[in-house]
Amino acid sequence: MSSLALFDPEIFDLINKEHKRQVEGLELIASENVVAREVMEAMGTILTNKYAEGYPGKRYYGGCEFHDAIENIARDRLCKLFGAEHANVQPHSGSQANEAVYLSCLKPKDKILSQSLNNGGHLSHGDPANMSGKFFDVSFYGVDYDTEVLDYGTIEELARKVKPNLIVCGASAYPREIDFKAFAEIAEDVGAKSMADIAHISGLCCAGLHNSPVGVTTYTTSTTHKTLRGPRGGVIMCGKESANSIDKAVFPGMQGGPLMHVIAAKAVCFREALTDDYKEYARQIVKNSRTLASTLEDNNFRLVSGGTDNHLCLLDLSDKNISGQRAETALGKAGITVNKNTIPREDLTPFETSGIRIGTPTITTRGMKEDECRQIGDWIAKVLKNIDNNNVISEVKKEVTALCLKYPLYPEIRDI
Repeated sequence: MSSLALFDPEIFDLINKEHKRQVEGLELIASENVVAREVMEAMGTILTNKYAEGYPGKRYYGGCEFHDAIENIARDRLCKLFGAEHANVQPHSGSQANEAVYLSCLKPKDKILSQSLNNGGHLSHGDPANMSGKFFDVSFYGVDYDTEVLDYGTIEELARKVKPNLIVCGASAYPREIDFKAFAEIAEDVGAKSMADIAHISGLCCAGLHNSPVGVTTYTTSTTHKTLRGPRGGVIMCGKESANSIDKAVFPGMQGGPLMHVIAAKAVCFREALTDDYKEYARQIVKNSRTLASTLEDNNFRLVSGGTDNHLCLLDLSDKNISGQRAETALGKAGITVNKNTIPREDLTPFETSGIRIGTPTITTRGMKEDECRQIGDWIAKVLKNIDNNNVISEVKKEVTALCLKYPLYPEIRDI
């Protein structure tokens, strides 16, 4: 980056500061990860120079022959990874992938049934603050407040009452396995289509650690930068009967030229996800998540639903007189990055929240395992139990930095 350092030292300095933060801190944001060197290399290529509006073989500009080949490789690898009949790899984000699905099968004011934000859903699933909530008539289901897990019988009753055109499942803050077949059957029963958003768990689904909705629900959307460990972007998978409408909804319906440097990086990440090493990585994510969750419970903290089946857990702080915002800030000072998160029966605002969300994809990429996760859980508990003690927080930060330096972001170039 010597050219950048000379041309724009201000930006170069901020990038270096962010690099130091990532190297010396524990990233426990459930929706983040560390991409492979090869993925980063693909993103930083001259592919970014080219407009490639349209699809392989049907571009609106000349000079796209190599871009056609790259996009076809990305689509073929994604289909192989999930057993999909058709894949679109052009969405710039998971939210845009979701919006494209809506555009492909709904009209304004059509009905959507989806999981509410406070109960683990996502903004793009019809929240009133999001475009999806402004264009469509959205009803929400949640978790059972006693068990804090999805009650499919209750969801079916609600679907019969609402009669939605589309049922959306998949979550951004739900620590338990989701029964996608149950959602597909409910949708079929009420004459609706179904969409599964597996942005968070796609890496677990393709590794066989969570049931997959591909070929089960009508549509499947995902990001590529969470458990899949790829570049920031989105994808859509569907059956052949929906392929044409999905492709038209993405382009020209939702966006113009695709980001070809990102699509190349997606192809690289799909290749990585097809390896045995990646499957072992995904298994370790879940092991680490369960270890971290049980350690927090051992420290007398309550977990939403009592544990986790996937890459994240939700810590309920409502009995500790600590808001999620306050916990996030204190842990950040200790070099532990989490995010405040709403919980079922939330009493505080989305800017305060009663919980925090904790995920293990990034620390697992760095090579940390169960022993490290037990230590991390103890550090989280120590900070939260001493939230006003800056000396304790400073001590934890030193220990966190020492651990992180043992697990570099990029230790060496790998053979794949």
